[in-house]
Amino acid sequence: MNYRIGTLADVDHICLLIADAIKEMESKGIYQWDSIYPTREDFIDDIQKNTLYVVEDNMELVAIYVISEEYDDAYDGCEWENATDTACILHRLCVSPHFQNKGVGKQVLLHIEEQLAALSYQSVRLDVYTKNPYALRLYENNGYRERGFADWRKGRFLLMEKTL
Repeated sequence: MNYRIGTLADVDHICLLIADAIKEMESKGIYQWDSIYPTREDFIDDIQKNTLYVVEDNMELVAIYVISEEYDDAYDGCEWENATDTACILHRLCVSPHFQNKGVGKQVLLHIEEQLAALSYQSVRLDVYTKNPYALRLYENNGYRERGFADWRKGRFLLMEKTL
């Protein structure tokens, strides 16, 4: 798989991947994302900040993710294992439904961790929707630990961290 920084030329493909993912989640009773979040504008903003990455296999979009130091205020209420200035936040990790259940999520997650370790971060943090058992299992099985929670528009999200 090829990992690279996203460009504005990727936005249409990203939006199609997200629409497919939303359909797949909703077919399983997971109402995490919708027309309000995430939006095309979110992805354009991520690309302009150079924080969005795309994962391709044979020129096909497999996954996307965002890594940055930006986080919601709810993160301030947690008892993190590592100092704030040594942590990076993972946002909007999404694997195309066409590549799910093939170990791609785990492979991408391991790549992200290696990428962040190479950038001298000591931990990665994220939030995960409590009604998404697939995402919960991915993070829990890969060493992420609950540090708190946040209640947002769609419900409760666990705030998780992994030391790199």
